[in-house]
Amino acid sequence: MLAKLWTREDAKMIVKRNGGVATLFLKGSISAANAHEFEEELLAAADEAQGDALRLDAEELAYISSAGLRALVKLMKRCADRVSVVNASSEVYDVFDMTGFTTLMDVKRRIREVSVEGCELIGSGGYGKVYRLDEETIVKVYNPGISLEFVEQEHDVSQKAFLMGVPTAISYDVVKVGDCYGVVFEMLDAKTTAQIIEADPSQIPAISGASAKLLKELHAIVPGPDAGLPNRKQLFLEWVDSLAAHITQEESDKIKAFLNAVPDRDTFLHGDYNAKNIMVLNGELQLIDIGDATIGHPVFDIAGLMLAYIILPNSRGGARSDEEMRALLGFDFDLAPKVWGVMCATYFGVSSQEEIGAITQKLMPYCLLLMSYQSVRISGEDEQGIAMRVERVLRQRFLPALDNVAPLDF
Repeated sequence: MLAKLWTREDAKMIVKRNGGVATLFLKGSISAANAHEFEEELLAAADEAQGDALRLDAEELAYISSAGLRALVKLMKRCADRVSVVNASSEVYDVFDMTGFTTLMDVKRRIREVSVEGCELIGSGGYGKVYRLDEETIVKVYNPGISLEFVEQEHDVSQKAFLMGVPTAISYDVVKVGDCYGVVFEMLDAKTTAQIIEADPSQIPAISGASAKLLKELHAIVPGPDAGLPNRKQLFLEWVDSLAAHITQEESDKIKAFLNAVPDRDTFLHGDYNAKNIMVLNGELQLIDIGDATIGHPVFDIAGLMLAYIILPNSRGGARSDEEMRALLGFDFDLAPKVWGVMCATYFGVSSQEEIGAITQKLMPYCLLLMSYQSVRISGEDEQGIAMRVERVLRQRFLPALDNVAPLDF
């Protein structure tokens, strides 16, 4: 059984296996005096793990010597790329870094813990809430149950987007906030555009116009194949396949034909572009939520704007209260159509209400696609709930809209 302790009292190791991962909890100091025992236990644990990934939890590891590092080299040779280190203190991480181990294996520092008690809430969304920690930093706290791996993936996407030229707030720390994970951003005395609109609606023409211009600039970015961003159209097609038990073959074919008619593009897509995810820093717009970034046709981003500023404000009286619905926007419901009007006019270069209305009508099927995608997701929910959303959202609203789809010309 993998629970044997080292013979020395100042260094112990316990192993636990769960879901294809064997976690080796290290404690104390690994020096020349006990490195041999450490190596024996390490390799025995690797043999018994039978192909599981090996995660060395270094939260209680105070020190590791060169002899201990040599034992890790033998472990890596035996287990190839299945070894990682987590929760390393700054001192232990520095040893791994200075000796080059951070280039050989995945080594992560111990996650810093922060509190948001008494902090200003400056935004909320589908994945979590954003708080101001102090004058220089904000933290996006993800909802309970969202894994560290998911948060780190979003953090990685944000860094890639920054290198592409996307004006993202620089994120420099993944933290723990109670039982949740979060990402800290440096934002000196910045406000979201939603906060600015809420405080002074007369700013809508300027702030929403600037937001639309930024979106246009984002859609001029072509990330390239090395960026590793998923394809938005492909994600939608996979979603349709996941509904096989809930929609007919004819309905599936109809949705896929609609999706396949969307021109293929390698354009950068934000994925959740709205006033709560845009901050104004020193007069410039900065994005704080890039985790849903993909590539594809710009219509998918614009559909998200329409969902927020056309569909959502007209869905009052549903399952959410007015307060909850208003929190999703970040400002008063009555302002949403004006925000959309300014952004639509600026993005497409039109001016009259008739032109804005025509564009809105033309893009409505894509908006209803996104609404259906967000509403009808197969994730272990009860069959009755899925069937209800399929009928009410997808079958009654989205599918009828596909009977009169106009080709995209932008």
